[in-house]
Amino acid sequence: MKRATGAMLGLAIGDALGKPTEFTPWDELTRSTPDWRELPLPEKALVTDDTQMTLALARALKAALAAGPLVPLRLERPLREEFVEWWRSPENNRAPGMTCMKSCWRLSRPGRPWQEASDIGSKGCGANMRVAPLGLVRELTDRQVAGAAQLQSGLTHGHPTALAASELTAFTVRRLAEGVAPAELPARLREHALANRTRYDAFWLGDLAARAQDHSAEEFIARGWDDCLAVLDRLDAALARPARDGDPCEITGEGWIAEEAFATALLCFLLFPDDPVAAVRRGACSSGDSDSIACLAGAFAGAHHGAAAWPADWVERIEHRDELLALGALWD
Repeated sequence: MKRATGAMLGLAIGDALGKPTEFTPWDELTRSTPDWRELPLPEKALVTDDTQMTLALARALKAALAAGPLVPLRLERPLREEFVEWWRSPENNRAPGMTCMKSCWRLSRPGRPWQEASDIGSKGCGANMRVAPLGLVRELTDRQVAGAAQLQSGLTHGHPTALAASELTAFTVRRLAEGVAPAELPARLREHALANRTRYDAFWLGDLAARAQDHSAEEFIARGWDDCLAVLDRLDAALARPARDGDPCEITGEGWIAEEAFATALLCFLLFPDDPVAAVRRGACSSGDSDSIACLAGAFAGAHHGAAAWPADWVERIEHRDELLALGALWD
């Protein structure tokens, strides 16, 4: 099925679909696109910072795994380099998030611990819109996926909700790639959140929690998981009365923050589990952070359906096609 290839292509396709609709008010969007099911992929299918940073993470992950088993320092070094290179790149002109930009500037200062570069107060979706590759590497243990997902978030977004939502996003991709039925996901993810609610992994995060105002590391990370559990409640409510032609952001949120980007993207996928193109179009035709929502919906749909999910002409013209295919082939 080539699930890794499907996920890598899907996230870029969703990103490119949502790029033109981001920041468009709902009433204007419904006028310009009366039938969201016909939303076209732009002829020049350019991606945003979402795919750029996903590729940065993917390249760092590839380099880290080539050096040996995945451990924090082995991932942090190339990831830091990739993020700083992205920050400096002239191609970094796709409306990047301010948290990422400021944190990458701080990461560029030699010798500075990454925990000092992190924005401990930010839970923007820039933390988890890039995490999908970690769910695609089958040789990683669940603890490695969890720790690495939180670490890659922490380099820029250190808020506990950004950490927890990144982990949940990575595990959604992983479980779908393993063949878990879509309908089982909400309950499985809730179990995961409850089981890890007070587990602070200092091996991966170091002293990050000490930089916040919580009384303990356990209290710090629990704040993040509680936000994620609350948004899973909202996801359940949205699925209980599915509105396939309405704004997917109405109940689960507009996606500017990490847990809402995760939940609204998952909602778009779960509304159309057998129609990956409809899932990404639904994410792109939304009132919120449409490129990030559709990007994640594409990763989920691609991990479930594989490479065959996407129209051949879309694959042909998506930006970074060759690198996306190469990384997918590596992890398939």
